[in-house]
Amino acid sequence: MKKRSRPSAWAKSFERSLKAMTRLATASSTRALKKTLKPAAAKRAPPPGAGAWMPGVVMGAAGARRFRVYRPPGVEFGEKLPLVVMLHGCGQDANSFAASTRMNRIAMRERFLVLYPEQDRLANGQGCWNWFDTKTGRAYGEAALIMQAVDQVCLLHPVDKTRVAIAGLSAGASMAALLVTRHPGRFKAVVMHSGIPPGTAHSTLSALGAMHGHRVTTPLMTTPNAMEAHWPPLLVIHGDADAVVSPKNGQAAAQVWAHAAGAKASEARSVQRGKRYPMSVTDFKRKGSTVATLVAVSRLAHAWSGGLASKAFSDGQGPDASRMVWAFAAKQFRAAA
Repeated sequence: MKKRSRPSAWAKSFERSLKAMTRLATASSTRALKKTLKPAAAKRAPPPGAGAWMPGVVMGAAGARRFRVYRPPGVEFGEKLPLVVMLHGCGQDANSFAASTRMNRIAMRERFLVLYPEQDRLANGQGCWNWFDTKTGRAYGEAALIMQAVDQVCLLHPVDKTRVAIAGLSAGASMAALLVTRHPGRFKAVVMHSGIPPGTAHSTLSALGAMHGHRVTTPLMTTPNAMEAHWPPLLVIHGDADAVVSPKNGQAAAQVWAHAAGAKASEARSVQRGKRYPMSVTDFKRKGSTVATLVAVSRLAHAWSGGLASKAFSDGQGPDASRMVWAFAAKQFRAAA
């Protein structure tokens, strides 16, 4: 029986080098994996602050959509809270929109729930709500899914169904307005931030034209007084330096809403809080009641006014849009009580 030959010095050296290379490759792969997972984990991390940040999902003919719900701490048994629905813009999701607007912080202080529906990237690669795609019915399918999310939250959480408002940014603003045109009795207030009036576009191409202000009239609401008893009041917030969605759209949205109710514009007033951007505020009234309010923010681009400066589509120098949303909604809740 032959004796096994011992590995040569060269073989031993090769084996040691191979083990060292394996350790280095493993460590490098682990570091790369951690770098990949860290941003993903941060993206899904709940916004800072007390309260519950809960996931949910709805399914329908238009597919499935995820959503998040913020519930303030200390909700007592039998207590019913208002609900504010927040629709994000393109390039955002529920988490980033909540962080940008800091609406949860206001909800914790004022005691209301916040629902953040989330667009699926398979439905729109940029994360935009397809508010414009009425020709194929895709816009209506997404609106139905959002209403399913509202219904689910009302069923599972302590929501006062008589105090529900909806707000959105950009494509989310346009979807919010579309939702109200289809379910006007479900909302007491609607806020469009940097959006386009519903009925202005019916395809991707016409939506691009509308974004640049080439289509600022809509046949959706043309008969004065048709919405008097049904439509919730509208607050429009739009920056006059918005190069993505023309400020003409903000003016058109308020004017169309006012025309449908037979309301007339009052004299614009200038408002500035501290060192924040100044704004021009115009109320459209009918018989003493405000049907629509247009807030034109000076120097504001396509961004949530007063939002967290470190987030995309957010400008910390503007007046606080989140405070304006809640103040506007709370006013309508009190008026309806």
